[in-house]
Amino acid sequence: MTEAADARTSVAVLASLPTEEFVAGIEAAAVRFDAATYPQRELPAQDWAGLTGAGVLLPVLPVEYGGRGSHVEMCRVVEVLAERNLAVAVHTAIVTGLALRPVVRWAGEETKREVLPLFAAPVAPTAGFASTEPGCGSAMSGLTTTFEEVEGGYRIRGRKHWQALSATASWWVVVAKRDRDGGREYGWFVVERGDGFRTSQRYEALGLKVIDYGVNDIDAIVPAHRRIDVGAGDLSSMVDIYLSGRALIGALACGFLRRLAREARAYADARRVGRSPLSAIGFVRHRLEAVDAAHTVCAALDHYVRTRLDLTADLTPAFPCIQAVKIVATELMVSSANHYQQLAGGEGYRNGSPTNIAAQAFLDSRVFTVFDGTNDLLGQQLAQHCLDRSPGRSLSAFLADWEPTAPAVPAHGLDLRFLDRELAQEHLVLAGRAIAYTFAAARVLQWARESGADADRARRAAAFLRADIDRVRVEFDLLDDLAPGS
Repeated sequence: MTEAADARTSVAVLASLPTEEFVAGIEAAAVRFDAATYPQRELPAQDWAGLTGAGVLLPVLPVEYGGRGSHVEMCRVVEVLAERNLAVAVHTAIVTGLALRPVVRWAGEETKREVLPLFAAPVAPTAGFASTEPGCGSAMSGLTTTFEEVEGGYRIRGRKHWQALSATASWWVVVAKRDRDGGREYGWFVVERGDGFRTSQRYEALGLKVIDYGVNDIDAIVPAHRRIDVGAGDLSSMVDIYLSGRALIGALACGFLRRLAREARAYADARRVGRSPLSAIGFVRHRLEAVDAAHTVCAALDHYVRTRLDLTADLTPAFPCIQAVKIVATELMVSSANHYQQLAGGEGYRNGSPTNIAAQAFLDSRVFTVFDGTNDLLGQQLAQHCLDRSPGRSLSAFLADWEPTAPAVPAHGLDLRFLDRELAQEHLVLAGRAIAYTFAAARVLQWARESGADADRARRAAAFLRADIDRVRVEFDLLDDLAPGS
């Protein structure tokens, strides 16, 4: 049997393994990517092949195309990788959640037959999602990339930037527009780099060095079958595409924070200050408790994503809940990395320190509150969503009855009446944050009940969430104090 045939046989075996055996294989492959030792550089093709050979892409691919078709395993893979190396986990989540998932959900059979078997192979390519442009960030209605029908297909012309895997991905899902007398129409296309997708500039990002970013110039002609049918020609399906990436952040955060909680405590126990360990200092213990609580909250969010959502289906009904997952998980990632770095002192500011990964953890996590929709924008959208569904009622009364938040209000003694007022844009951002924390507190209750987790662990996590809500209340007061004319 040839080496290629052996590899194909190996992937076929992976596709049929029980979940726990499959995930154990991912864990074994992830060891070599540990953030403490793996170089801070773009992921080499041979290293990506090591991951695809272990099956990291199989959960997003349908069984009929050689995959495993498993929402739960998509989450498990990302969580396992994030505990070893956050950037490698993000790399995998982008290829699965943002690039391949739209092809699986909406592409025609001809496109699926052309593209998906490539990603079920033991040495698979990479793929990305191209929407953001130099003059168009979160407001996608401002995009300028165009498409037009030509003989045999479509011509797509424009410029995109800040795409993860900008210079290395072989396949892309590209969003473009067409303006006609009848109005504007949006189209989604599967584009191979050789069709006319060129990287003209590379960006130097502060963190996530495994992933390359840059500017991509597109002048591509693609066959007609590679336009994927995502809906009515408007941007409504964009919501579903972005929600998949935001939902996977629950798994990313859970794995990442499990490691930070473990290592921060080990570092504080081993570091001596005089005759006592660093962990004997009161405020150090508080910081450690904060990181532990953040991990607990994100374990609860990951549990919610795994048990209540389905990444293989339409996610738009879960819009407000996924917005909350992204807001809370990313803010806890950044705050926990900050705690870890503070505990590690000077060594925490040293890249490549032999004692901790605090510097890299902070750099890698910092961008999460910015990318994939800034948390300020998502908070505003979440608050507006709730207001639109509570006409004639106070926002606090709505949240006390709304299923995603209701259990937390009496259980944790939350007083949300400070939200019951006229909310300007700046108040909406903060209100969305309070709603997200309340949602997370309810998920901690659910996780503790369904997983049999330590009740005291859940109680401590809820206490930190209450403190976060109290800080939002204080910021509300500050906005009023600093308002013109106050």
